[in-house]
Amino acid sequence: MREGVVLYDTTLRDGTQGEDFSLTLEDKIRVALKLDELGIHYIEGGWPEANPKDTQFFEEIRNYNIKNSIITAFGSTHHKDVSAENDKNLRALIRAKTKTVTIFGKSWTLHVKDALNTTPERNLALIRDSVAYLKQNVAEVIYDAEHFFDGFKDNMEYALSTLQAAKDGGADVLVLCDTNGGSLPHEIGEIVEVVRQRFPDMVLGIHAHNDSDTAVANSIEAVRRGVRHVQGTMNGVGERCGNANLVSIIPNLCLKMGIECIPRENLRKLRHVSRYILELANLASNKHQPFVGRSAFAHKGGVHISAVERNPRTYEHIEPELVGNKRRILVSEVSGRATIKWKADEFGIKISRDDPVAMEVVEMIKQLELEGYQFEAAEASLELLINKAMGRSKKYFELIGFRVIDQKLQEDGSPVAEATIQVRVGGKVEHTAALGNGPVNALDNALRKALERFYPQLKTMSLLDYKVRVLPGRSGTAAKVRVLIESTDGVDQWGTVGVSHDILEASWQALVDSITYKMYKDEKGKS
Repeated sequence: MREGVVLYDTTLRDGTQGEDFSLTLEDKIRVALKLDELGIHYIEGGWPEANPKDTQFFEEIRNYNIKNSIITAFGSTHHKDVSAENDKNLRALIRAKTKTVTIFGKSWTLHVKDALNTTPERNLALIRDSVAYLKQNVAEVIYDAEHFFDGFKDNMEYALSTLQAAKDGGADVLVLCDTNGGSLPHEIGEIVEVVRQRFPDMVLGIHAHNDSDTAVANSIEAVRRGVRHVQGTMNGVGERCGNANLVSIIPNLCLKMGIECIPRENLRKLRHVSRYILELANLASNKHQPFVGRSAFAHKGGVHISAVERNPRTYEHIEPELVGNKRRILVSEVSGRATIKWKADEFGIKISRDDPVAMEVVEMIKQLELEGYQFEAAEASLELLINKAMGRSKKYFELIGFRVIDQKLQEDGSPVAEATIQVRVGGKVEHTAALGNGPVNALDNALRKALERFYPQLKTMSLLDYKVRVLPGRSGTAAKVRVLIESTDGVDQWGTVGVSHDILEASWQALVDSITYKMYKDEKGKS
């Protein structure tokens, strides 16, 4: 490993400025504990006394045993019309009682004049005096040079003089911020090189925003040029287009560049921590996110799958297990026999590549996908399909018929949906009816009601998600629809699919597969 890099996470402060990303006080505590477990060096908790939640965070976090991380308070340089000693913001930072404090100041003359409404000389004094006052009261001060790269391009000497003011005040780290996110990697590298030559004895940091989709690349280039303090957020959350994504930066530094940043064994926790934070914020994970996304190591093309089966390095840049992820083989119209064998093995179904059944399944899938089916998110339907091709499928019930009525009885009232269904189970006919929030929910309720007397284990099963997509075509409202259902029994989750010109029929197909898979799964578990 080369010389290490210090990681500074600002998910709890800068991250929460992002649209749709919000955390309660309890959530912030949980995230901090997860980041500590991961091995992040600094956790920026918020801006003390800017709002009650941040103030309470710094009080509450003292009750926890933080083992690996340093909790950091964040604020600005003192107001231009008061002294550092009398500034409310700086006093609040000290009252937060953190070992380390981070403050930001202006590097760009545009901001000095238009945002602070002061002179360049007065701004230098604000920076120097704020850092000096804090250094008298806390062990470490990190200085964030806001808009540094834009300021450098506009007036190089003045931007550098703001860093000198922070250094004169006693700053321990100088962080160069691409606050507008408009810089490109080659610009970052060239400017960092100038700063490093001007301040050879200072620890330099990088804080990049993602407005040009280069925040990760900019951070890595800064490290390549000598920066040893990297700021960012988990999953890249943050204002506008977000911040540099630590979930990508960490494995790139550790695995690609040989630079120590978190303990190597903790890398396996990366996917879990990434998804944990999104779950707390009630946000869906991005399945295409590098390293940790569900699709990051998913293979669909038959040629790719055949090669990966021989040697995963042919189409994988790292071993997925290193970051807590796993390889996935997707089945589609571009699949081959190798894909079917791989998926069958994954399902615990023994089948050889040369087995005629494998070729039959391939042809079935190609035809079904031509009709609009898709199995990437419906692997339970795929497993049932393979079993059917092998003559191993079991029919747990038979539909005699169903009827669904959706009535709107008054102008301002909500529609009322009712489903009536008849099924045959073991020679016995069950006839039931149920209401629901919409026709599909009513049909689901009626089917469960009919079957639970025979299969009580269905009571543990529930639907997590229901998606309908109108498939491309020229049929307008008569177009085919694809229904994807995600189900759970509290132990496992599985997806099923249905396709039809009729949304109820497509939903019925997916519902039947979902219930059938639950019964099949339970029986397989007992064998």
